Amino acid sequence: MAGRPGKRVAALAAGLVLLSTAAVPVSAAGDRVARWVVDADATRLGELLADGRVTSVGLVEAYRARIEAFERSYADQPGVNAVIREDPDAIAVAARLDAERRRGHVRGPLHGIPILVKDNYDTGDMPTSNGSLALRHWRTADDAEQVARLREAGAIVVAKTNLHEFASGIETISSLGGQTRNPYDQARYPGGSSGGTAAGLAAAFGAVGLGSDTCGSIRNPAAHNGLVGLRPSLGLSSRDGIAPLSETQDTGGPIAKSVRDVALVLDATVGYDPDDPSTEAAIGRTPPTYTTALRDTALAGARIGVLTDYLGATAPEQPTTELVRAATADMAAQGATVVDLPPQPALMAAVDASWVILDEHERDLDRYLAAPGSRFPPSLARLEPPADRVTLADIVASGQVTPTVLERLRARLGRSTGPQDEYHQRLARRAEARQLLKALLADHDLDALVYPTVPRQAPLIGQPQSGGRSCALAANTGYPALTVPAGFTPDGLPVGVELLGAPFSEPVLLGFGFDYEQATHHRRPPASTPPLT
Repeated sequence: MAGRPGKRVAALAAGLVLLSTAAVPVSAAGDRVARWVVDADATRLGELLADGRVTSVGLVEAYRARIEAFERSYADQPGVNAVIREDPDAIAVAARLDAERRRGHVRGPLHGIPILVKDNYDTGDMPTSNGSLALRHWRTADDAEQVARLREAGAIVVAKTNLHEFASGIETISSLGGQTRNPYDQARYPGGSSGGTAAGLAAAFGAVGLGSDTCGSIRNPAAHNGLVGLRPSLGLSSRDGIAPLSETQDTGGPIAKSVRDVALVLDATVGYDPDDPSTEAAIGRTPPTYTTALRDTALAGARIGVLTDYLGATAPEQPTTELVRAATADMAAQGATVVDLPPQPALMAAVDASWVILDEHERDLDRYLAAPGSRFPPSLARLEPPADRVTLADIVASGQVTPTVLERLRARLGRSTGPQDEYHQRLARRAEARQLLKALLADHDLDALVYPTVPRQAPLIGQPQSGGRSCALAANTGYPALTVPAGFTPDGLPVGVELLGAPFSEPVLLGFGFDYEQATHHRRPPASTPPLT
């Protein structure tokens, strides 16, 4: 893990109050902030901070009030249950950043913006649990690289969020955090595994957030919660300090209320990190700022291919398919040429045959758990040899994992050290999938592919949750993919449309997503978590 002085903003005494350009009583000003944070993205909050209409302390207080109001059961709702723990230093950090702003020092557009962080990202000032009772006391030496960079850019961690335990599922249930719920219908799943971050953002517990994506774990919950989510190109952003599931598939990236906010997070986090060798690929391939790609004419002249293999035809899939078809019509109205692609059986077979999570998880997690400076209960490490460090075998032996995930973890024991022939065959199929995908884009002269992020709306808790096959196209090839809100089903549930492009084509995808977003404005906040008054 990367370690350097000044990674975490030092805590100072709180006590600053909300400011206003007019002499507004605090109660009235507080009411304004309570309403702003429900729908305002980080970009808009940055403007309000710059104008002096709000302080970072006021924003943190507003988000904390919403967590207090909506996290647990209230009225006739069971509660969102998105938060593992709040950062006790958030107010003090906000006060420090407000003081910097008053002195004329603004670090950038994320200065003083409150954020949510999935609890598989290391934070040196708080435990990193992976949602597991087994790791509830796990402490790391410092922050994950992306967290460190965001803090240096002036972001404030309000809370760490729940996830499907060890990122091993898409329902977002964990032994430590319980079941997170979808703010658009709290009887339904929020998607996963980054469901705590997505549900927390939808419920306005923070302005923007970090998730991780091994196969859809950013894009799936973003789609189910009416948000924008980016799975970046493998190597664009550091994975240092993100608890791994699969080194060759894992990525970490932003979930946000707008495409512009995704660009702001990328500006703060992308680029080379010596602690993650994969980021060597990003050298020379990142723009000075991703915001220059955000044009409302970006789709004009673009060629978009509809990957019909992922368009579902069953009754539960039909509402999503119709919304994605409507999205492609909207893209065409913005000037894009939309091409229906014929079935791609060879590509689909290669993608489906290149899963390696079972083979890599124990190897990669054990390496992460052995990082210097990690602190843990000695009793946990002694459950299985070696007795001086924690391993996946210790976690399984503890039994302190939600039962469905415990079963999955147990099945992964020994896979990393056993026969590797099948693993290497799967890696070979992955290389084949990359070549077929590259050829598909080139043969049809395409700038991007489009398809449903998730084929069905979020199901009721207790019913089967299917993420569909589409998550694997980006995950198993390393290509970037962006999901953007595409509207709502007749049940009032959000649906996402996904755009996939060539490696390091994030500026192109963000441009397309921004143009579509500005033309349609599909996102609206959930009714179950209204403004506090």
